Amino acid sequence: MLATPLLRSKELPNLQYTSTTDRFDATWESPLSTLLGLGRAAGANFIEFFLERVNYISCLAEDDSITSISPRLSTGAGVRVFRGHADCYVSTNDLSFNGLKAALEKGLSILGLQLPAPGAFIPEINLEPLRDYATLREKENWLSQCTSMREMGDVLLSANSHLQQVANHIQSRRTSYFRDWQEVLIASSDGTFARDIRLTQTVASMLLCADGAHRTAIARRLGDTSDPNFLRGWNFSHTAEDIAESAGKMLYADFVESGTYPVVMANELGGVIFHEACGHLLETTQIEKRTTPFADKKGEKIAHENLTAWDEGLSPNAFGTIDMDDEGMPAQRTLLIEKGVLKNFIADRAGSIRTGHPRTGSGRRQDYTFAAASRMRNTYIATGEYSIDDLFASIDKGIYCKKMGGGSVGATGQFNFGVDEAYLIENGKVTKPLKGATLIGEAKEIMNKISMCSQDLSLAPGFCGSVSGSIYTTVGQPHLKVDSITVGGR
Repeated sequence: MLATPLLRSKELPNLQYTSTTDRFDATWESPLSTLLGLGRAAGANFIEFFLERVNYISCLAEDDSITSISPRLSTGAGVRVFRGHADCYVSTNDLSFNGLKAALEKGLSILGLQLPAPGAFIPEINLEPLRDYATLREKENWLSQCTSMREMGDVLLSANSHLQQVANHIQSRRTSYFRDWQEVLIASSDGTFARDIRLTQTVASMLLCADGAHRTAIARRLGDTSDPNFLRGWNFSHTAEDIAESAGKMLYADFVESGTYPVVMANELGGVIFHEACGHLLETTQIEKRTTPFADKKGEKIAHENLTAWDEGLSPNAFGTIDMDDEGMPAQRTLLIEKGVLKNFIADRAGSIRTGHPRTGSGRRQDYTFAAASRMRNTYIATGEYSIDDLFASIDKGIYCKKMGGGSVGATGQFNFGVDEAYLIENGKVTKPLKGATLIGEAKEIMNKISMCSQDLSLAPGFCGSVSGSIYTTVGQPHLKVDSITVGGR
């Protein structure tokens, strides 16, 4: 038996809604349900509304001065409309009923659909009771508990001051911080109705040292989700001493000799190569474009049997941790590779519709101006059975990549990455520091050469850019051994 219709199309101009304007709550159910029904009546297969409020601030200290404080406030919404496998996305900063209706109408028209005639019934879309992670996880007061602007400045200047005390041959000192507070509400025609508050923070220090022709730049970054006291609890003295120690070693380091070497890659940021060279190739956006060599490899061996890898949104405080994705799906763990065999892809709603792979809670976006896409969260290689000493002992001559730098990846997995801090391995021992190393390879080859993983898994915060903008992610791994890789140098 069909549900009783809510109203006729001709009644829409006379509707009055009283949704709260300072927060997203259950009062938004009625207008969004009506708009979703309107989209279904127009012939759309699926409609989703994404509402967002953002309160962001960043602060930069250079040497002994605060040189930049940049706040940003924004509010907006996006509507995504599907007709079969085709979809379109329209965003607006007008959150009134008529503003959202106009965005919906534009999306429908792009797909060749029109609003129903005045006499048409608007079907009822029964949304679930508001699934409110902000309330369930006690996030409502996070913003008010965060560090004030004065506190930000004081902490960053203290960090720079400590760098001055512990490092030599300093040319410049920089410490930066940002806080990104976001409230989101998602309503879609499958009944999804969910709200969340996210709090993402990061602090980074960078030291540039020079002595004549010798130069080095060393940086460290820490990140957090969900702790308003993150900056207050930062041990900047420890960070400064760590940076100063690395800078002292790398300032006078010899240049690496180019060649093919076995390599030990450190944990934490070492995981950036897996993220870039393999992780992106497991996103359904790549399958849709046919730009991944792994598109038809599910269930097949694509990596060394000692390699297992995960993508998940659950690790406490990690940079890519989310209670729900930007399509309202609860966070979960996704086994990507198990003992070298490809088990799953990273899928959002559109990717699932177009490729048939199940959604994994990975629909993510930078903000309301982007449609969600399949994106990584906390992505890492799992622990193995070896000790760190086992890895080094297996190498007569090789390179220890302690801290990774920037790099680039081609569309199908070719990569090159700089190494900020490297050391020579001789007869199983770490010896002299090296600089100028670049790792060069291809994803489908290097995955089969990661033969040993240690037991010290550790994660590091990062930023990932793709079709749905820049998002917060985590990279990670234990120490691992690559049997051979091309190392560019002198």
